[in-house]
Amino acid sequence: MSNSQDAMTLARLVREGRRYWTSPAGRGIWRAQRACLGPLCERWFGAHGLELSLAPTLTDMCPVRHALRWSPTRELAEGENVLVCSPDALPLPDGCLDLVVVHHLLEVVPDPHHLLQEAARVTAGHGHLILFGWHPLGPTGCWRWWPGRRRRFAGRGRWRTPGRLGDWLTFVDFETQRVDYCGFRLPGGQVHNGVLETLGRRHNLPLGECFMMHARPRSQLAQPHRGRLVFPVPMSGSTLGSATRVGAQPERVTEGD
Repeated sequence: MSNSQDAMTLARLVREGRRYWTSPAGRGIWRAQRACLGPLCERWFGAHGLELSLAPTLTDMCPVRHALRWSPTRELAEGENVLVCSPDALPLPDGCLDLVVVHHLLEVVPDPHHLLQEAARVTAGHGHLILFGWHPLGPTGCWRWWPGRRRRFAGRGRWRTPGRLGDWLTFVDFETQRVDYCGFRLPGGQVHNGVLETLGRRHNLPLGECFMMHARPRSQLAQPHRGRLVFPVPMSGSTLGSATRVGAQPERVTEGD
């Protein structure tokens, strides 16, 4: 997204998304997703992370020392350590992040391929990439074709199966480690049934409202790097492209510039 119209469209989408994720329905799914992610990322230590999301942070339990959030505009930035930029043009060096989370943006952004490429580019060789998506075969996926459903926020965009996103990850040289389903509920009900969530998670049934994909770079899986540090010293604001504070971001700097 390079023009003001696209930026305005994305800003409107962020506002709608934040309203949804603070609603009872959104909070129920958010809690289920956080419970799904927690057991994994509690074991992932690192210096830097980024969460591309419209919802409240999911990764505050992760032992990442410097966690960045994302916002399309300065006005929509919440708190400190916010990266203000287009999501498909991150002003960060290659391989600088230990953890990157893309939360329900691939369904709604104009160019999801570029977004995924950027998320993969900034993920370190030893890092972790997490994708959250709506499950087309889940309760909402089966009903979203009814008139009016697709105008609601949670029904918008183009939903893709984990298999399809797995193909996209292969294209950016990442390999899927696992797919977990969450947000189990009865049709017409809310995600608050502890029994359904426990049974669904225990057997990882592909019937949840959404799914979480954990992927890692293929190069790291083939040839592990032992004792390699991405940054010999803690990164400063200038190294991250002024990403440690809210404000306009400089153009991306890539290796060899």
